[in-house]
Amino acid sequence: MRNLEIKRMVVKIGTNTLCREDGSINKEYLEDVARQLVELEARHIQCIVVSSGAIGAGSSELGLDGVQKDVAMKQACAAVGQSLLMRAWREAFSVYGKKVGQVLLTYGAFSDRTRHLNLKKAIDELFRLNAVPIVNENDVIATDEIDEIFGDNDKLSALVAGSTDADLLLLLTDVDGLYDRNPDADPHALLIPVVDEITEDILRIAGSKKNERSTGGMRTKINAAMIAMECGFAMVIANGKLDDVILRVAAAEEIGTLFTPSSHYSNRERWLAYAFPRGTIYLDEGAEEAIRNGRSLLPCGITAVEGVFKRGEVVRIGTFAKGVANFSSEELEAQLALCRSEREEGKRNKNESAFVSSSNIIITSNNP
Repeated sequence: MRNLEIKRMVVKIGTNTLCREDGSINKEYLEDVARQLVELEARHIQCIVVSSGAIGAGSSELGLDGVQKDVAMKQACAAVGQSLLMRAWREAFSVYGKKVGQVLLTYGAFSDRTRHLNLKKAIDELFRLNAVPIVNENDVIATDEIDEIFGDNDKLSALVAGSTDADLLLLLTDVDGLYDRNPDADPHALLIPVVDEITEDILRIAGSKKNERSTGGMRTKINAAMIAMECGFAMVIANGKLDDVILRVAAAEEIGTLFTPSSHYSNRERWLAYAFPRGTIYLDEGAEEAIRNGRSLLPCGITAVEGVFKRGEVVRIGTFAKGVANFSSEELEAQLALCRSEREEGKRNKNESAFVSSSNIIITSNNP
């Protein structure tokens, strides 16, 4: 048995798992998932569902399944499919007297600190009101997600798990887990039960396979695992068609592939690590050394600035860190001009106002 202590988990269900071959929603499958989640609730485990299938369901409804689609057509399919998907989830949970709440997200929800906190508050409130959060990417208006910034909800589910302080992320897919080689091509392929580190071999094994209805593949799941492991919660990839798979994974049964957590970021650190940076700051050697030693970033250690950003927005610091800007890019340029002027006059730089405070810096790579 695995060592899992779960109070809150995120269950992500892939398109190929919850949709039939023609792209239509498998309502019997959704009802079975609802049954398992209601049973987990009775065991005091809260469950957030990240549901794929909107584009597939809309495609089926419009008679476009199997048709090659551009982004605009995928957006239209999502617009039709989102209502179908939520109605199916509503009906599935209503059998057990449960309500559902739709949460549509874009990557921006994880970049802005206020929106990030509001997401967690909204999820917590849905649980307080005895409703099940059903999360999906907002494909109708956000083309980034369709173009695989999230990657068929795999990355989205990892970010949701990190933002809501989940203990486990369960990715339900159409394979049994991660194999040491392609099981479709090699009958001797072996399932890898536990992964403690994402190595180059793991990335090579994952490949990049995908199909017309699902933008995801094993590679996007490994990318999600990297987020999970870095953020300090466990992740399991398992076959969504196994009997009682959610209950069995939650009970620590050794099903699928477990990715073990390797760090324990705080919620704020998780946000900062994966927020989208609005600019990039380049440093001299002294400033880099100071940051690696836990000190703040002063303007006069900055050599160049890229991007336009406001106070309070996240910036990338070199290639090894991220931080929250204390003043805008315009204000920073004025500070840098003052630093250059003082240097030219042979004066000691007097500007001690930190551009990024040490408490708002996270090292994302320890490589020099």
